[in-house]
Amino acid sequence: MTDQIALITGASRGLGASLARALAPTHHIVAVARTVGALEELDDSIQAAGGSATLAPMDVTNADAMAQLCRSIHDRWGQGKQNSVALWLHTAVHVPPLSPAPHIDAKDWAKTVTANVSAMGHLIPFVAPLLGTDGRAVFFDDPAGAEKFHGAYGATKAAQIALARTWAAESAVSGPKVQILTPAPMPTALRARFHPGEDREALTHPDAEAARLLTLLE
Repeated sequence: MTDQIALITGASRGLGASLARALAPTHHIVAVARTVGALEELDDSIQAAGGSATLAPMDVTNADAMAQLCRSIHDRWGQGKQNSVALWLHTAVHVPPLSPAPHIDAKDWAKTVTANVSAMGHLIPFVAPLLGTDGRAVFFDDPAGAEKFHGAYGATKAAQIALARTWAAESAVSGPKVQILTPAPMPTALRARFHPGEDREALTHPDAEAARLLTLLE
C-alpha cells in the first residue's frame, strides 16, 4: 500500500468518487460518506484497478465520529511522520430544494447550515493536524450558488469557501497548503434534480473533471 493517504469527505458519488478513483493509483484512499452501498461500489472499482481504500461510512456533521476517524488515521499512518494525510479533498455538501429566498424552509435551512458550514468548524481542526505542514487541503467552489432560487445553498457554500480562504491565507507560509478549485458543471444526479431538461451531453463527466482538477494542484 502506498504511504500517501488521501482523505476524501463526500466520496461516494459524483466528483468525490471520481477523485477517489483518479487518486487511487498513487494514494491509499480514506473514503468518507453516509451511503454504505455507494462506498462499497467505489471500493470495488478501486480494487479492480489495483488500488486500495479504507471505507468510513459516517456523516461529516457528526463531530464525535469524525474525531474518532481522525484519531484512527493518526494512529495507523501518522506515527513518526510529519503528516499522516497528504491530501484532503472536501466534496461533501448538502443542497436543499430550490426556493425563493422568502420561502426557504426552516428545516432545510438548518440542515444546509449544519452540513455546509457548521461541519467545517470541527473538520478543519480535526484534519489540520493530520496534514501537518506538508499536506494539502482542497475545497470546491460553485458559482451556481449565486443564481436565483439557490439562496440557502449559495449562502452556506459562500460561507464555507470564505472559511477556506481564511485558512489558506493563515497557512500560506507555514502550511498546510489550502486550495480552492472551481469544477465545471457535471451531469451528476444532484444536478439533474434542479436542471431536468438540461442537455447532459454538453456537461463534463466527473471522471474527466476530476482529472482536470488534479492537474491544478500546485
